[in-house]
Amino acid sequence: MSGAGLSPHHAGLLFLQGSWELMSEESDSLRTSPSAASLSESELPLPPAHTGYVCSLTEDLVAKAREELQEKPEWRLRDVQALRDMVRKECPNLSTSLEDAFLLRFLRARKFDYDRALQLLINYHSCRRSWPEVFNNLRPSALKEVLASGFLTVLPHTDPSGRHILCLRPDRWIPSNYPITENIRAIYLTLEKLIQSEETQDGFPIRIKAVHVVNEPRIFKGIFAIIKPFLKEKIANRFFLHGSDLNSLHSNLPRNILPKEYGGTAGELDITAWNAALLASEEDFVREFCQPGPPCDSILGQALPPEGLSPEVPCDDSMRAVKSQLYSCY
Repeated sequence: MSGAGLSPHHAGLLFLQGSWELMSEESDSLRTSPSAASLSESELPLPPAHTGYVCSLTEDLVAKAREELQEKPEWRLRDVQALRDMVRKECPNLSTSLEDAFLLRFLRARKFDYDRALQLLINYHSCRRSWPEVFNNLRPSALKEVLASGFLTVLPHTDPSGRHILCLRPDRWIPSNYPITENIRAIYLTLEKLIQSEETQDGFPIRIKAVHVVNEPRIFKGIFAIIKPFLKEKIANRFFLHGSDLNSLHSNLPRNILPKEYGGTAGELDITAWNAALLASEEDFVREFCQPGPPCDSILGQALPPEGLSPEVPCDDSMRAVKSQLYSCY
């Protein structure tokens, strides 16, 4: 291996180029909520007189949100209130935050279609409740060993489009130290932290714009060649296998945002800054993930079934939906 001090046997690496920006996973065509379409501007529910939400978007992002998501600043809080009312009426047992900023994630991810935003919110909580080994006690202090291993980190610089780069190094995981679910927990923790910023939120599932694999073994290429025909074309086209060719990597990710270990000019790969940012968010995660909640049946009992599931499917069988959602996320 030439450049950046890499040896031919350097372990594989994944750079996930995420679209934590104001974009929707769906097509660009506008889908108007039936709930919204039936109301005139004057009839839309008014927001509460006092709200804790303060928009932190720049003027450029406000304009982008208006163009791509049909988000109108003058209607934003009324849209949030409409979704809040739907949750209270249609899903009274759904143990969820009703804060403006939280609900905005789901409205933006579904282009302010109330019904589809509610469905996404239900799916989000269904995923959390049906995989307790991942989501219970999900907080940074419970994952110190994973964080210290360097299995994952977020690069300090975004790409030219403002997207964050999540760096995964599978060789840092020693299976005898902890189960693979701890790695999944750390990934999810990182994604949750990334979307706390209003400028980078897209609701869940997260939209991954590209996956760059470096120094992958030959067997990986063979396996990927087998499964690629079964992937959706847009998903398959987001995978880039670079092998030991750093020039190929640099044609997609500029050198000035990459650490020198991978031919970049941004200094040595440092995991401490991101780990510190996560650990500093301990209270946020305790509040969100470490509070006792109702059983899964009571959450979904009066709610719409997650997409792809019929109402009679028991909660435990929703693992199939969980795996599908995580596939979309990661």
